[in-house]
Amino acid sequence: MPIIKPISSLRNQTREIASMCHEQNVPVYLTTNGAGDLVVMSIEHYERLNARVELFGKLAVAQAQAAAGEKGLTHAQVMKKLRQRLHGE
Repeated sequence: MPIIKPISSLRNQTREIASMCHEQNVPVYLTTNGAGDLVVMSIEHYERLNARVELFGKLAVAQAQAAAGEKGLTHAQVMKKLRQRLHGE
């Protein structure tokens, strides 16, 4: 269930809102005159969200490449490259 608060609560209850974001690991939606205005979230939540968006972007590129018939690397080829990189070869 989303947490929705009026924007005035940001001024009056800053610490409580920050605690909610950290403890419940959810964003808090702030409204102005009953309409959505801002979202407040912890940095950890924001970074996870950005990582997910980045991953979905990479998956979309990979799907487009596969649909275009481009050949990718096999698992064995990827592991070989990773081992070479890891051992400095």
